[in-house]
Amino acid sequence: MIITLTPEIENALTQCADKEGTTPEKLALETLRKRFLSYVTASVPPAENMTLYDFLKDHIGVISSSEHVPGGARMSENTGKKFAAGMIRKREQGRL
Repeated sequence: MIITLTPEIENALTQCADKEGTTPEKLALETLRKRFLSYVTASVPPAENMTLYDFLKDHIGVISSSEHVPGGARMSENTGKKFAAGMIRKREQGRL
């Protein structure tokens, strides 16, 4: 099968592949595999020995907040104090 890409899609595919350190061909094949093979195999019941990881492995990943916030968002630090401060603000605003 030959698929002809528009210049916009080809450019986006090339940029994403460069960013991920792979080739456009490999990225396109992997994307198509994930999209269509998961659809075909979704109707197959899971194996008895399948773990939760096996079920979720295509949805597990890591996001670096430093891509969006200089120095990173540090969202896991002082969560208890941040939660308490947020609750106090809500109470002061009469939203609690």
